[in-house]
Amino acid sequence: MIQNVNKVTAAVVGVSGYSGMETARILSAHPGFSLAMAVSDKWAGERLGDRLAISGAGAGLTVTGQADALDRLGSAAVVFLCTPAEVSMDLAPRALAAGARVVDVSGAFRLPAAAYPRWYGFTHSCPELLAEAVYSLPEAIGAGDRLRQARLVSNPGCYATASTLAVLPLLAAGVIERDGIVIDAKSGTTGAGRKGTEDFSFSEVDGDFRAYRVLRHQHTPEIERALALAGAPSGLVTLTAHLLPTRRGILATAYGRLRPGKSAEDAAQAIKGFVEGRAFLRAAKPDAVRLQAVVGTNRALLGADADAERGVALSFCAIDNLVKGAAGQAVQNANFMFGFEETAGLSGFSGSAP
Repeated sequence: MIQNVNKVTAAVVGVSGYSGMETARILSAHPGFSLAMAVSDKWAGERLGDRLAISGAGAGLTVTGQADALDRLGSAAVVFLCTPAEVSMDLAPRALAAGARVVDVSGAFRLPAAAYPRWYGFTHSCPELLAEAVYSLPEAIGAGDRLRQARLVSNPGCYATASTLAVLPLLAAGVIERDGIVIDAKSGTTGAGRKGTEDFSFSEVDGDFRAYRVLRHQHTPEIERALALAGAPSGLVTLTAHLLPTRRGILATAYGRLRPGKSAEDAAQAIKGFVEGRAFLRAAKPDAVRLQAVVGTNRALLGADADAERGVALSFCAIDNLVKGAAGQAVQNANFMFGFEETAGLSGFSGSAP
């Protein structure tokens, strides 16, 4: 384990997965964190720099297998769990008992215990930690003392992040009704994780477009919970997720019933007011909300419009599912936990454009 006395030591468990790789990349160049341990059974015994294009001390780390890492989790000040939810449920209590703080990037601590059998397919094994876990989407749910004092932070899901940021400005400003919200969201293939299956092979995805987990996507109740925690509770939300034939990015389109007397100008002003003062949020015209503007960054691009004649408002949010939707937001939350600037380690990403 590599240590730097001037920085907060961090461990990434599940470093060979997409969100783990991205977390390690961000931490390796972070001014306040030192990537001190990388854990993966798949890469165990290899130098991290031989697997990831990173520099600095983190590149010289030897990746540790999960079994060998269990007794060493407390040697890091913060442990990022980039593991499946069932694995996070097992590892989070161990890391906390060892004295580390935890940022969980999985869905293990996002919902009430009673929701897990339906939406995740298992019974939660440590429901006592659900009450302690701080669910934090910083731009929607106030960070402050809750994060600074938190031992366990639950990082939002990628669809929940994009969808909540699309809906919340209009809902909070009273532009749309609470009931009848429909979200049509589309993600690149990395949102499904790195596990190889036929459905996500190049030959199956390239040139195709389809919905998946129809009416049973686990981020549906999470969106409802996030809106409630943000002070703008909705009715039941309908989410449909689609698989885009591209690697990264999510575009969420939300449809709401326009409240009487509200207009397209009200929708646009709600977005403008919401992004003001929030470092990673940007407002744009609806037609300009696109993946190329955000992929590779921790930004979220928002836009909205409305049609009073039809009584409908549309709002849009584009994010990178691996950065703002996972690793970048996890580091953003950790910045609050340890008293760093919110943008530390996250503001230098330039993204790309044709």
